[in-house]
Amino acid sequence: MERVPILKIGDILLVSIQVDMSDQTAVALQEDLAERIVATGCHGVIIDITALDIVDSFVGRMLSTIASISRVLDAETVVVGMRPAVAITLVELGLSLNGIRTALNVERGMELIAIDRADDRDEPDDDPVPEPTASP
Repeated sequence: MERVPILKIGDILLVSIQVDMSDQTAVALQEDLAERIVATGCHGVIIDITALDIVDSFVGRMLSTIASISRVLDAETVVVGMRPAVAITLVELGLSLNGIRTALNVERGMELIAIDRADDRDEPDDDPVPEPTASP
């Protein structure tokens, strides 16, 4: 069984899918990626599908599942390199890829993740701890 390589670039994991995705390869990728997110503490995952000529419902579901797993582990997912024919096929299959952002290339994907991380740091905490006040 072929494994999909996962490269670490700064605070981002880059997954370049260059092989046909079988069930076994997809499950192995999901497990490998989850382990790498936890081990590295990365906050971004870029999935490069430039090499894929055809995306079927299986690959669409696999991308959605990977994005969900990554999100639970505090990593944003961006799919890059989608060809027009692939985008058309996904829409025709009714796969909206919820929770997955897209970009034309790896560079733009990295920019999106950087912007998201900067926005997260600028937002106030949901449940801030009140500052102690001095009594008069």
